Amino acid sequence: MLFFGHLVMQQDIESLQTIRDFVRWGASRFNEKGLFYGHGTDNALDEAAVLVLSALFLPSDLNATYLDSHVTPSERGKILAILSQRIDERVPAAYLTNEALFAGLKFYVDERVLVPRSPIAELIENGFAPWVSEDSVGRVLDLCTGSGCIAVACAYCFPDASVDAVDVSPKALDIARINIERHGMTERIEPILSDLFNGLRGRRYDLIVSNPPYVSLDEYSGLPVEYHREPILGLEAGVDGLDLVSRILTQSVDFLEPGGVLIVEVGSSAEALIARYPDVPFMWLDFERGGDGVFLLTAEELSEYRLLF
Repeated sequence: MLFFGHLVMQQDIESLQTIRDFVRWGASRFNEKGLFYGHGTDNALDEAAVLVLSALFLPSDLNATYLDSHVTPSERGKILAILSQRIDERVPAAYLTNEALFAGLKFYVDERVLVPRSPIAELIENGFAPWVSEDSVGRVLDLCTGSGCIAVACAYCFPDASVDAVDVSPKALDIARINIERHGMTERIEPILSDLFNGLRGRRYDLIVSNPPYVSLDEYSGLPVEYHREPILGLEAGVDGLDLVSRILTQSVDFLEPGGVLIVEVGSSAEALIARYPDVPFMWLDFERGGDGVFLLTAEELSEYRLLF
């Protein structure tokens, strides 16, 4: 029976001829196996298209006319290999293509960093308006930079500003350096190995942006397999997910210029944060493209409420 099933599958594969055939077939297999999407796409068809086109070294925005092109035998093998890896190992697609989009920009990624997906991208694309004006920002800190996507995007957003990209992981900083170089930002972005603010003594910023680890222990254990392919250092942050966020709140006031702004993503730990600091006036930001759990505090608010942190 197993042999018969394998034979039928082989016959199905051999009947696939065009790029469109493989995208449709891949999407069907993804749905059949119950894959999880959340690392760049949100459905099986888009995920399959990304992987099939990557295997063929074709752009993701390929003209639809070419989808009816026939694939060669060697190309067929490459397509099947990348689709099989996505199914069998539950590796996020971005790790298989080594590419992720953030704020309209392309970034190199692999298993050393989280796949960029923060709603902070929308803030950057909008220039952080109305809370920040371009001419008020001379220095930016991207705390827990990972791939460096927020740092690079902020450098584009504020062309006259310098940016510090900080992470505790040497492996993550290696990826950040790749992206800083690819975007030609080596003169404006400094990658810094530091446990949050510990290595930043004497530096002050007009804007601090952070997407730190904020997943609680219970939430992490229940995440789909795809998330467990990412570095746990970038996700899990203690019993309530606030281990790093609480330190950021305590220390950031000493690194903000007067009139400066702190923006932090806490995702699903927002409820726990409010419960811990019920008197702090967190401003929770809204996003047109979805996403939540991002708060804003000014330097003055952090100073006023610092005894609560």
